[in-house]
Amino acid sequence: MNRRHILAGSAAGALAAPVLASAQPRLRWRCPNSFPRSLDTIYGAAEIVARRVREMSDGAFEITVSGPGEVVPALQILDAVGQGSVECGFTSALFYFGKDPSFALSSALPFGLNSRATYAWLNYGGGRDLLKPVFAESNIHAIPACCTGAQMGGWLKREIKGVEDMRGLKFRIAGLGGSVMQKLGGVPQQIAPADIYPSLERGVIDGAEFIGPYDDEKLGFGRIAKYYYYPGFQEAGPSTDFLVNLKAWEALPKPYQSMLETACAEAFHATAAKYDVANPPALRRLIAGGTQLRPYPREVMQALYKAAQELYAEIGEANARFKRIHEQWDRFRVEQIQWFRVAEDSLSNFQAVATAQR
Repeated sequence: MNRRHILAGSAAGALAAPVLASAQPRLRWRCPNSFPRSLDTIYGAAEIVARRVREMSDGAFEITVSGPGEVVPALQILDAVGQGSVECGFTSALFYFGKDPSFALSSALPFGLNSRATYAWLNYGGGRDLLKPVFAESNIHAIPACCTGAQMGGWLKREIKGVEDMRGLKFRIAGLGGSVMQKLGGVPQQIAPADIYPSLERGVIDGAEFIGPYDDEKLGFGRIAKYYYYPGFQEAGPSTDFLVNLKAWEALPKPYQSMLETACAEAFHATAAKYDVANPPALRRLIAGGTQLRPYPREVMQALYKAAQELYAEIGEANARFKRIHEQWDRFRVEQIQWFRVAEDSLSNFQAVATAQR
């Protein structure tokens, strides 16, 4: 091949790229977010998705992320996306369990999967396939796009020493965790993230769970409630979804669909990693500032676990789809617990004891 042919081929290749790029449609989507802008990690998951899609499409596909209430109220994003008021949104499906309890399975169930098992079940264990019809009924395509890792149990103004202390407790808690607490006499409240602090401050609620030390410190809960409980039985490894209007999703060119799926996968793992980095120093700061760290008493945990299993059976009796998905999810959960107990938990427990003895 002579030099002329080489140069001609190079010129053709250089011209082809912009021609192909310009062939893709230029899209401008709006993405309301359920979480306050101040929470840079969980709010920022949607920004990761938007940035990656913009970069991969060379600016042709733009997604503008907005805070709660700026375009859509925090707890109305699923409806807005399904109705086509906005093209997409970032929210936790467990906020909408009242519409169908099956939505909670897309995020987290009390005493459920850790972060790795959540991603595994959704993407490789059949979870998304099972949940696809649930979202489709609301005219939505859902993509896992964020994970906080294991959450904390929450903030309380008074100590929990036994099951009796749960009675009458007005507690902000999302998803089916509230229904579990209700079985022990608690009074669950589902309150949008930005409204938790004023509700706690005014005494509308006695306590609240949210995410973990890094975000809870930002929201100032330690200034109002003294006791910080663990573990977060309600959300062991929750997934937050990037919701897309189903018609908008089906109209997307395949390359754009792949961009969204890839960007959401990155955001899922990035948020979990960022929380792992940020939570330990945040917890130290909270304790240094006077926060009292407390484990839920074992009898309370046992009662909550028993109540959770009763709740799932009751919901399953009334909702055949929830029962079918939950049974598959629960088999996966048990298998994962057994595997982690052998392969990872045993080493983690040994290291925890060994480190404490140093």
